[in-house]
Amino acid sequence: MIDNSTDNVMTMKSPITTHVLDTMRGEPAAGIKVVLELQNDSSKWDKLAEGKTDNDGRIGDLLLGARLVAGIYRLTFQTGAYFEAKGIKAFYPYVTVAFEVTGSNSNYHVPLLLSPFGYSTYRGS
Repeated sequence: MIDNSTDNVMTMKSPITTHVLDTMRGEPAAGIKVVLELQNDSSKWDKLAEGKTDNDGRIGDLLLGARLVAGIYRLTFQTGAYFEAKGIKAFYPYVTVAFEVTGSNSNYHVPLLLSPFGYSTYRGS
């Protein structure tokens, strides 16, 4: 699990952040619900946090002040609802991005570039 003890909190920043850009419209994707989970020892997923992208397409406070533990994490973006609200039929109802955290001293920025029929992601800075 995440370590929220005050003696281990390094900063008041979230160690996992994300940013969604709507590449079809050429603008940030505001209002997308995002869920962050951590895979447990039983290979099941524990929900750690959720949020919505702001007007700049960002979520910077998913795990505010927490220190990560090593493990497999995933972000699930509810992309279908975003496009439906814009009157666009999209192919992907959601996008799940799994990634591995190997140490607690790093920050992980996971951007998503999104269109109705494709997406890409990378480890940002």
